Amino acid sequence: MLTWLRAESKQEAAGELFISVSTVSTHISRIRVKYESAGRPATSKSSLFVRAIQDGYATLDDW
Repeated sequence: MLTWLRAESKQEAAGELFISVSTVSTHISRIRVKYESAGRPATSKSSLFVRAIQDGYATLDDW
């Protein structure tokens, strides 16, 4: 997720990770479902960024 958050697009993230765009999309979708199931929806890229900060996956210093 962090690579996608840093990237301009899913295509850029996929290229950086050497995976397909479909795989990036699948991972992002699964992450969103998990947040939704926990009652913490993250429907946009910016809301996923906030969740990553809140949950300790990233810090503002990383950016």
